[in-house]
Amino acid sequence: MKDTKVNAAILIIGNEILSGRTQDTNTSTLATWLNSIGVKVKEVRVIPDIEKTIVDTLNVLRKENDYVFTTGGIGPTHDDITAESVSKAFGLKYEIHKEGYKILESYYKPGEFNEGRQKMIWMPENAELILNPTSGAPGFSVENVFCLPGVPSIMKSMLGGITNKIVGGEPILSKTISLKTVESEIANSLTKVQDNNKDVEIGSYPFFHAGKLGVSIVLRSENQSKIDECNIQILKFVNEKKIEVVER
Repeated sequence: MKDTKVNAAILIIGNEILSGRTQDTNTSTLATWLNSIGVKVKEVRVIPDIEKTIVDTLNVLRKENDYVFTTGGIGPTHDDITAESVSKAFGLKYEIHKEGYKILESYYKPGEFNEGRQKMIWMPENAELILNPTSGAPGFSVENVFCLPGVPSIMKSMLGGITNKIVGGEPILSKTISLKTVESEIANSLTKVQDNNKDVEIGSYPFFHAGKLGVSIVLRSENQSKIDECNIQILKFVNEKKIEVVER
């Protein structure tokens, strides 16, 4: 049977993420948004601002996934090379986007739209703009690749504009059960529940919260009734083992 699930890869581009100077919050923002519209994130990669690395990685990811989302490297400075690298990955001309030029020209005061800022509207030929309600400079898409800025607040503000361009499956639902226990105590019981519920993805994650050590079990599926059924089976063994359920 063909897997009809819609999947995506996230490609975080930037030396500042790899060096630890900047914390990556874009992955969780993008993954949460994609899950909500029924797109499963298959993998995330973080790579440096090196043209060959961007081109090679992009060419692998865009063939293996329904969608690829890149963040970073589309600003005005010399190390912002994402747009040019995407052009090379697709074998497209790298040129000024006429519509993008008009948008930024009207955004800046006369004389402020300098050469550095004009760099932000050099894009692959015939790229579609992703409008930016926060700071003017647009992102862009080519085929199944969507290129967004690295600044988290700006990136987040642009997602609404592309929701209708993404064809997802059913939104992925989740439920969390937090227990005052350790993973080894529930591992066998949890494996049995997973074996009986192939359509539900079950994950267990240790936590330390307010002085309490515990395990959160996260159930994920497109079908609420399957999550509910799984939840019943888990609570059954939890009660039998007299494990305390905790609010987090």
